[in-house]
Amino acid sequence: MDMLINSIWTQASDGTVDTVANPATGDAIDTVPRATTADVDAAVAAAQSGRRLMADLPAYRRYEILEAVARRIEANQAELGALLCRENGKRLAETTSEVGVAARIFRGYAEEAKRLFGRTFPLDTIPGREKSLALTTREPVGVVVAIVPFNYPVELWSHKVAGGLAAGNAVITKPPEDCPLVVLEIARYLEEAGLPKAAHQVVTGGRDVGEALVRAPGVQMITMTGSTAAGIRILEVAARTLKKVHVELGGNDATIVCEDADIPAVAAALVAGRFTSGNGQICCAVKRVLVQRSVYAPLLEAVTAITKTLRVGDPSNSDTDVGPLINRRGAERVEAQIAQAVADGATVVTGGTRRDNFITPTILTGVTPGTPAFAEETFGPVLPILAYDEFEDALVLANDSPYGLQAAIFTNDMRRIMRAYEALDVGTVVVNHTTAVRVETLPFGGNRGSGNSREGMHDTLHDMTRQKTLLLSEVFGAI
Repeated sequence: MDMLINSIWTQASDGTVDTVANPATGDAIDTVPRATTADVDAAVAAAQSGRRLMADLPAYRRYEILEAVARRIEANQAELGALLCRENGKRLAETTSEVGVAARIFRGYAEEAKRLFGRTFPLDTIPGREKSLALTTREPVGVVVAIVPFNYPVELWSHKVAGGLAAGNAVITKPPEDCPLVVLEIARYLEEAGLPKAAHQVVTGGRDVGEALVRAPGVQMITMTGSTAAGIRILEVAARTLKKVHVELGGNDATIVCEDADIPAVAAALVAGRFTSGNGQICCAVKRVLVQRSVYAPLLEAVTAITKTLRVGDPSNSDTDVGPLINRRGAERVEAQIAQAVADGATVVTGGTRRDNFITPTILTGVTPGTPAFAEETFGPVLPILAYDEFEDALVLANDSPYGLQAAIFTNDMRRIMRAYEALDVGTVVVNHTTAVRVETLPFGGNRGSGNSREGMHDTLHDMTRQKTLLLSEVFGAI
């Protein structure tokens, strides 16, 4: 596939390409250009005209374009889901569902494009301003760069590109190196739906492409989902040109299980939230389970029993439960984290092995707070389970992490629920459900090492616009 610069599908200026491979088999699927610095400069230059055209595009046209893309995604959901399965490695049912979520997101932002409301301010609260009035409108920020991760590339990109365009911005997308193909295909839908020239561009390549886009003075905002280290780097580089930066980063989400919880239901939720969703590669996956000691043994037994039945293999097969990690590097990193946990005193209850890009779903006990398996994010199918005695101890353990994305609590005790909501330093507290959940209409994001913003339809539209004030002095009263 080609990349998209100035509404022209093109190769890299030096002809270099990267191969997109199936993480389950290693087979080549396609090639994409590896953009040069000159290609990035061309995209940013073209975006200057694209931003003016988008700012002039009325809200009803932005609605029509995004709605048309949503319909086309739905019409091609099966084909797009199959391609995403091949390039990403998640189970076919998951990738097909992700494409459907993307269609909903495009449609939601299409509707929100018609609701960018301003405000009015009566000024008679201020002496001498009794006859004045002020109002605000919302304007696009200009050029938005969307940097997209590999784990849920279509869903996460949809928030960024549909949000940016709905707000009237030009958008430049930097898709993930490992799986850019479905993003490129839907970008074609956007072009064919009638976007103005250079309103949306896709520049493929590695970290150097992302950094060049972050440095570019012709860019006003960066929206990125990815690792905490990458987010910190973006903030550092973007500060030099005072860009607005929206980052949604890693997570080490804790789940607290209380003694009144439904143990079979909790076990099923933990397996789904850690192993069979995204092959464990989700920022808001279940990363640490804190179980009240009185129900620790039965829950560990129930989770282990389900985990041992999981089938690891080709994600395109309908009977597969867990597919591969995105690449060999990611699988080796998780393998090393398991080995380090064992060296630090943990016990592997089940799993713990790697074959190529596949990690067998792994349950760890005996993980102690402060060790990497507890304190750091493991981006793969590994589940530490720890016991606690007092509920307040569980809250302290849950907060014992540099991250603060989501947390979950399983209980029917409303006082415990509200205490967890009060005490946990996270963006969302989920009750009686896995942390591996995101509802596109709700604000999503975290605290501390998990990011600095919230992403969701209403919130994103506000982040991708800026307020402009009109002060009307002495406009009331007799002439």
